[in-house]
Amino acid sequence: MKSARTEYLRPAAAEDVPALLALRAEAEEWLRTKGTDQWSDPETGERAIAKWRASIDEGRAWVVVGEQDRVLATVSRGPVDRDFWTDADRPESALYLYKLMVAREASGRHLGTRVIDWMSRLAALEGRNWVRIDTWRTNTGLHAYYERLGFKHVRTEAPSHRRSGWLAQRPAGEVALPHDLLPIGHRDGHGDVSTLLEVPHQTADARHSGT
Repeated sequence: MKSARTEYLRPAAAEDVPALLALRAEAEEWLRTKGTDQWSDPETGERAIAKWRASIDEGRAWVVVGEQDRVLATVSRGPVDRDFWTDADRPESALYLYKLMVAREASGRHLGTRVIDWMSRLAALEGRNWVRIDTWRTNTGLHAYYERLGFKHVRTEAPSHRRSGWLAQRPAGEVALPHDLLPIGHRDGHGDVSTLLEVPHQTADARHSGT
């Protein structure tokens, strides 16, 4: 008999930072083996990590954990990036997904898909129309991955100071794996997992602010 999986989502905490940095380092190495220069610029990496720490402090970063609270994946949400999305895009109509990473040891569990499904449901609960992403312009493999999950390419922006800019969106509420949704939970003082009844929403100020 197949054992039940134990992965669940919870807000990232300060004590998760070492695990998250290790997850990013692993992702950087894996990307190099795929022939992409994504995250290869040290300055870009340092800036991204600083933003990541801020997103944890502001409650915008989440982790997927497994047995013994081991971090298997992460995702962040954040304000609209004004280098890419304009007023004509109705930025308030979307939830913006950032820094989706999955540990190589969790490959095959569809954690990336399941995290996006959760973000999609969250966007719908908030009354939004879209889940939006921006990705590295040259990473065509990643573009294809998101397109397989239902994202549609909107356009590509190429500001001189950014390497990201491939913009795509998927309708809010759309779910690729409806029978394999990630639960939201936390561990209590006894180490048991408790499921939360409510999904935290980003504050109104954060939703409508710029970068």
